[in-house]
Amino acid sequence: MRWLILAAIYLVVDLYAYQALRVFTKNIWVAVIYFIISAIVIGNLFYQFNQPSPNDGFGGGRGYAIGIFLAFFVGKIVLSIVMLGEDIVRVPIAGIEKIFGSSESFDMPSRRKFISTIALGLAAIPFAGLLYGMYKGRYNFRVLKYTLYFEDLPDAFDGYRISQISDVHSGSFDNKNKIQYGVDLLKEQDSDMVVFTGDLVNNKASEMEDWKDLFSEVKARDGVFSILGNHDYGDYHNWESATAKTENLDKLKQTHAEMGWDLMLNENRFIEKGGQRIALVGVENWGAGGFKKAGDLEKAGEGVDENDFKILLSHDPSHWEQEVKKHPKKYHLTMSGHTHGMQFGIEIPGWFKWSPVQYRYKHWAGIYEEAGRYINVNRGFGFLAYPGRVGIWPEISVIELKKGSKPA
Repeated sequence: MRWLILAAIYLVVDLYAYQALRVFTKNIWVAVIYFIISAIVIGNLFYQFNQPSPNDGFGGGRGYAIGIFLAFFVGKIVLSIVMLGEDIVRVPIAGIEKIFGSSESFDMPSRRKFISTIALGLAAIPFAGLLYGMYKGRYNFRVLKYTLYFEDLPDAFDGYRISQISDVHSGSFDNKNKIQYGVDLLKEQDSDMVVFTGDLVNNKASEMEDWKDLFSEVKARDGVFSILGNHDYGDYHNWESATAKTENLDKLKQTHAEMGWDLMLNENRFIEKGGQRIALVGVENWGAGGFKKAGDLEKAGEGVDENDFKILLSHDPSHWEQEVKKHPKKYHLTMSGHTHGMQFGIEIPGWFKWSPVQYRYKHWAGIYEEAGRYINVNRGFGFLAYPGRVGIWPEISVIELKKGSKPA
């Protein structure tokens, strides 16, 4: 039924969008080619989703089918919106002419080539952008650096640097050289600590088999620490038994250990330096709405003193909004991921930042601060479903902690 609904919506949008081309030519072969391409695009989407997927997810041919479908569909939606805008004007004009004019027939004003040209130009932007995001954007790794100031940071940690990656989603990868480049870029930051904030896989622990040797190259002086994200629990796969699901999670936990990553499951660690310490706290996934709420902040913070400087790893930023930022134990810095910045948006550093995901998540990319407590929402290292990124690039965050107040 869902496929039939999708096909019906696609057909309506397709027919309406075609009107923009029809203004320029009524050649039957143009129409034939147009609708053959449309049939191939949606037919391939149906076909790929009815084939076995290596990771029971969105990788391989299934991912590309999604990306190509989105490129055509979003472009045609833009065309349809412009055409609809023109019709909102044309229909009333025709009605006025019918009522007050001399003609007895109902004549619709012709579409204008100028409007259709504008529509095609606007539609080309998301179409080309989504194709570029698949070809280049998904591996267009960026290092984003932040400096955060805290009055109560222990002196020994002044200048302490933390690198963060999140949302690897290894089941979507298909280019080892590009991932090697991203890992090398992370290693080049030479931070005191590296943290990973969840979603190592799409569904299955086996997705990491081809990548764990590469990610095991990531080292740091004070260690590499990790947590689980919502996808790591295998909740989006139909397992043959509860035992198989449990074994998958156990295998994933073992993968963290094999890579030399210290996986924290509602636990904490103390990092000591010069006779002083900071607390690193890691919770399991806790997400608002229908997402898993395995995270237990009280358990994770056991043994951590109220006066300790605290850094929290929590996959979903909604956890910060609903539980963390007002917690009596002050968590100075929370590091999250999960949103991917929707892998689509517009960012002009220091000026403008927009993505559709902001209508779902209040904190969706970058640094946010309330009452001296900070959260960094990493845009993600990998990708899921749509095999690309447009405007929201894969990210390595580097946060430097500084003692004192923020400069004016």
